[in-house]
Formats: sequence, C-alpha cells, structure tokens
Amino acid sequence: MEKTALVIGGTGQIGIAAVSALADAGYRVTAAHRGSTSLPGDARADTVVLDREDTKSLQAAALGHDVVVDTVAYTPAHAAQLAGLAGHVGSLVVISTGTVYVGTNGSSFETATDDDSYPEFPVPLTESSPTIDDGRQTYGALKAAMERSLLAVGGLPVSILRPGAVHGPRSPKLREFYFMKRAMDGRPHVVLSRNGESRFSTSSTANIAALVVACARRPGSRVLNATDEENYSVREQAQAVFEVMGHSAAILGFDGGAIGNLGATPWDAPRPYACSMQRARDEVGYIPALSYTEAVRADLEWLLGEFEAGRRWQDLFPSVVLRYGEHGWFPYDDEDRWVREVSAN
Repeated sequence: MEKTALVIGGTGQIGIAAVSALADAGYRVTAAHRGSTSLPGDARADTVVLDREDTKSLQAAALGHDVVVDTVAYTPAHAAQLAGLAGHVGSLVVISTGTVYVGTNGSSFETATDDDSYPEFPVPLTESSPTIDDGRQTYGALKAAMERSLLAVGGLPVSILRPGAVHGPRSPKLREFYFMKRAMDGRPHVVLSRNGESRFSTSSTANIAALVVACARRPGSRVLNATDEENYSVREQAQAVFEVMGHSAAILGFDGGAIGNLGATPWDAPRPYACSMQRARDEVGYIPALSYTEAVRADLEWLLGEFEAGRRWQDLFPSVVLRYGEHGWFPYDDEDRWVREVSAN
C-alpha cells in the first residue's frame, strides 16, 4: 500500500525540499500551506490550504498519514496541537533549531551580548548537550519548550531535527550570497573578521530533507542534529563558493570581531558551533544528499534562474536589506580601504 505524508509549511524552503525528497522515496505527499505561496510547477504533491493555528483543521488534515512533517512548529501550544495526533499517525518529524543549545558556560545564542558571553559548545556538539529551560518567551526558549512537550507525549513517535544556518533554493536569506555576489561583481578580494576561522554549522535544505526521509522510514522518538557534515570555517566556505563560481579572489582577514560591516559575515562566531551528525547516521541510517559544495551549486542554479526571470537580489532577500541595508553584506569601499592600508604598512 502506498504510504502517505503531510508536510505542514510545505511551500517554505525546507518544506519544498521535504516534499520532493518524500515523493522521491515513494510517498504520496500533501503539502499544507497558508495559500500565500505555491509549490514549484514540477512538485509531485497534492496541496491543501491550512492555517496551522487552526487546531481542528490541522488535525483533520493530518489524521491517517504515515508521517507528518511540521516545518513551522515553534511553541508549546503547537506541541499541544500535535499531541492530538498520537495514535492517529504513523510518526511525526518536527523541525526545531540549533538555537536551543546552552553552552558549557551557561550562555546561549539568545543571551550572548559580546564575545565573552558567547556560548562555549563542545566540539563536536552532540544532541546530549543541554537546552534552554528558563521560561523566557524567545525563539530558542520556546522551541526548546516545544521539544520537551513533544517528547513527553505517549504513543507519538516524534523525530525532532535541529538545523543550523539553513541554505538552499528558495531561501529567504541565502547567506552564501555573501560570497556569490562578490564573485558576480568580480571582486578581487574579500576581508573576513577573525581571520575567517569562525565555524558555524550550515544546513542544506536537501540534507535536512534527506534526514526527514530517513526518520520517516524509521519511526521513533529522538532528537537529531540536522546540519551539513563539513562544518567548514568561513574561509573554507568562501573557497567553496568561489570554486563553484569559477572565481579567483584573495581571502584576507584580521584578528578579532567585525569592524562595523567590515568582515561581518553571516556566520560570525567567536567560538565554534560545529554539530555532530553521528547520531543521525547511527539511529536512522542518514546519508547526506549533497556535499556543501554540491549544495552551493544547487543554491547558485536556483539564484541564477531567478535573476534570469528578472528578479533582483533585493526582492529575493528582503530581510537582508531590512536588517543590514543594501551594502551591509557588501562593504566594498571599506574592504578596499582596508586592503590599501594593509598594503601600505
């Protein structure tokens, strides 16, 4: 009998990747979404318009599926919604976040205010590390509370996945564009804070989707990291992106944190956040769908297709413009000035 899957948030960047991977794995997939966006034309899925805050409609749509994937669950209230599926679905896969982790110094991404208070994680970071449990109503704290609520539900096999810095086609904030645009603009150099040694785990949507399928095939209750295997430094990421784009640029750097926008990469971290994927391999037989370089190539192909269709990067990544301004990721004048000053000394 054909197995079925429901993907809640099925038209988001992770949702679309999960829909495709589940369809490839032989599931009949239904993508639930709010109706404001649509699936790509080549998607092999049914669709249903659904407000995930409408518990009655959500549960009605989910009942009877072999696997339900929730990409947009954020709070204990959402966990309570999903708890009603116990005994009525084969298993549940829920996307959480690496933001839930607490460092050995008691700090988290949400409480850090400077380099000294930045969380200090074991390397590699495993799922046994503690998570936020302080009652705050912040993103990471609510996600952590959601995780605990779901894991306490009897009769509901739930796999909770913790991505890092997500990237992939249709990303609303493609961090890799930090280097892609420099290649497109023919920049001769890029200047990185901390000498490009920052290390912050990335997560390709294709690899998250591969892990979703692996969990669907092996129902159980577990928490798994969902990051790319490589755990590249920012310098290594720059090299990978430039290699994919056939671009040659000097990768330069300086000690310490960013100076204004100079060197302020989207992966800046005074201490490493480098996740282990060993548990995913051991427990569900996870195999990455793509290497980091292969994933960057897929990101680029999507981006170039959008550009060919006449879309500007500012339209694709409005949150980047809103937070950093059009030049925040691309302070070319500051980089050129820094290079001249270093060369003169």
